[in-house]
Amino acid sequence: MKTPNLKSPVIGLALAALAATAPAWADPATAGDSNAKSEDIGIVTGIAVGAAAGGPIGAAIGAAAGGLLGDRYHKERQTRAALAADLRKSEAERTRLATSVTELNGSLAESQTQGAQLEHTRAALDAIGMDVSFRTDDTAIKVGDMAPLLKLGALAAAVPDAKLRVAGFADPRGAPAYNDELSRRRAEAVAAALECGGIAPGQLIIEAHGAAESDSAAGDLDAYALDRRVTVRLERAAPATPVSTTVASVRGPAPEGTP
Repeated sequence: MKTPNLKSPVIGLALAALAATAPAWADPATAGDSNAKSEDIGIVTGIAVGAAAGGPIGAAIGAAAGGLLGDRYHKERQTRAALAADLRKSEAERTRLATSVTELNGSLAESQTQGAQLEHTRAALDAIGMDVSFRTDDTAIKVGDMAPLLKLGALAAAVPDAKLRVAGFADPRGAPAYNDELSRRRAEAVAAALECGGIAPGQLIIEAHGAAESDSAAGDLDAYALDRRVTVRLERAAPATPVSTTVASVRGPAPEGTP
């Protein structure tokens, strides 16, 4: 008896199955949705190729090989998708880091600018000061000097580590002891005006120098006018204890010709 030829029916069934799944295979959006779909496509393709090559046995072998190939294809697609996702994450992270570096550079530049401005301000503060002149044998502050003294006292009060050195002077006429006392009273009058501006007494350094630093020629009235003064200088060095020069206390009318 002659064995029936099953090759043609198998091929027909395989082609029919392939035609039924072709639309899903052709659509890239649905081809990689699941491992089962890729494996099914591989099986159908394997059946068709195996049946054409070797009949029913070839179809079975082809189905197994097609399933393996479909599974491999699906895993490769997953691997490529994962690598692409990692690459996108890496690019996003690199962009974020680049933005952070740019922001840090901007902050550093801003800090350096602010530091330079602060140093400039500190240098300007260190140069602040004024001189107050007085009439002969007088300790009264002129009206025009009061407003600047009040402003200077307010400014120094706003700088915690600032001190104002207030030094009184006199021209060389008169007794040295009297000149010392006169220069002290002048310095104290200026210090009182500064306190009205807001500075604390602990920020004041009061000194009395008398005529010790005068180098005016005898009888030079213009030079004497420069000697009769109180200098006020802002200092920002380490805190110092207020200095007071000890002078003899003199009472009574000023000797003739005293400053």
